[in-house]
Amino acid sequence: MGGIVVGYLATPEGRAALEAAVEEARRNDSRVVVVVSARPDEAPEQRAAVEQALAQVESELAAGGIPHEVRLLDGGDVADDLIGTAEDIDAQLVVIGLRRRSPVGKLILGANAQRVLFDAPCPVLTVKPAAS
Repeated sequence: MGGIVVGYLATPEGRAALEAAVEEARRNDSRVVVVVSARPDEAPEQRAAVEQALAQVESELAAGGIPHEVRLLDGGDVADDLIGTAEDIDAQLVVIGLRRRSPVGKLILGANAQRVLFDAPCPVLTVKPAAS
């Protein structure tokens, strides 16, 4: 199977990760598997907003001719969902977005990002959004 797994949220970090995944997919003639982890306690209007954002992503990928799959998972654990998907498709790469941190915050990496970096079965590319 193979492909590139990307963790996505409708945030600048999520967009940066998606853009990097698409670039890698074009470079390596791969498909992109977009993973969104929904929280089990998510309000219906939040779920609808997530689904709408994913429909937009799916439309953009299709228009760009990028082979893709979108997975909206209800596990609620971002790291588990990304690692599990990477294992499931025998991914060649996982892409995640990181947010900019203060100088003190740079000493601490987010727990989900750290778990993905250490436990993913393949290389992990971390990206930050362009400075605004």
